Amino acid sequence: LRCPIVMGVANRALSAPINIHCDHSDMMGSRDSCWVQVYAENSQEAYDWIIQAFKIAEDPNVLLPVSVNIDGFILSHSMEGVNVLEDEEVYKFLSTRKPVYKVDPDNPITVGALCLPDFYFEVKRQQVEAMKEAYNVIKKVNREFKEIAGRKYYLVDNYCIEDAEAAIMCLGSSAGTAKAVARNMRKKGLKVGVIKPCVYRPFPTDEILEATRNLKALAVLDRACSFGAPYGSLCSDVIASLYTAGRKLVVFNGIYGLGGRDLTPTQIETIFENTLKAAETGMIEEPVKFIGVRE
Repeated sequence: LRCPIVMGVANRALSAPINIHCDHSDMMGSRDSCWVQVYAENSQEAYDWIIQAFKIAEDPNVLLPVSVNIDGFILSHSMEGVNVLEDEEVYKFLSTRKPVYKVDPDNPITVGALCLPDFYFEVKRQQVEAMKEAYNVIKKVNREFKEIAGRKYYLVDNYCIEDAEAAIMCLGSSAGTAKAVARNMRKKGLKVGVIKPCVYRPFPTDEILEATRNLKALAVLDRACSFGAPYGSLCSDVIASLYTAGRKLVVFNGIYGLGGRDLTPTQIETIFENTLKAAETGMIEEPVKFIGVRE
């Protein structure tokens, strides 16, 4: 897995039953495979992250595969305007790759070797360190990309969080809808915001802690089920980060959008209202809610 692969993934539900529409169960099921995972909100982000992904993956301190995730059909099969860079700018930004490992008769290496207990553990440990390095490399590449594109990217993108009492956290295109709802609710004087992790692996713990610093309640939305677990994958990581930091925050988990079911603005508004209520009372009725399912 120390290959700098870049793969665009149109996220789709896992069968069975057969379904070709969007949810995040495909990549959440492989979150521990040591792939860097990036999630795009729209087509512009998908384009920009793909370019950055090559530089992240090929960094000699990383050398890990990177997946740029876009919501299947919602983004992969819709038309949207995108500002593209000149080819020369992209080539200059990426530069010519200088492979660390290559097929060279003068410097032979073993590829795809059998790795038994005497070495396997050390290989996995090296992958752990590479993923830690990816955290800083991503931030560096984000800064460099802004210089050529004028668009700044972050590990976590925050919307109206500074004075928010309640917030929704989600991945991908749903964040765009959540931002629109939050904007309308703030016009009514309601202090709500949106937290969108752009990078899921490596998990941006420090950025999550900073984003939630002033919140009283948080709804974490997962577009995948983690069967048999107390919460969805994203929510589990958030709660673990808060607990480790000794932070007390009212958090509940919403499972939504499985198999491509829409998450509507009305549903998001209800989630915000419930989160505001939890912020006021310090209590939640259900730790996990299934949003928009017939029961």
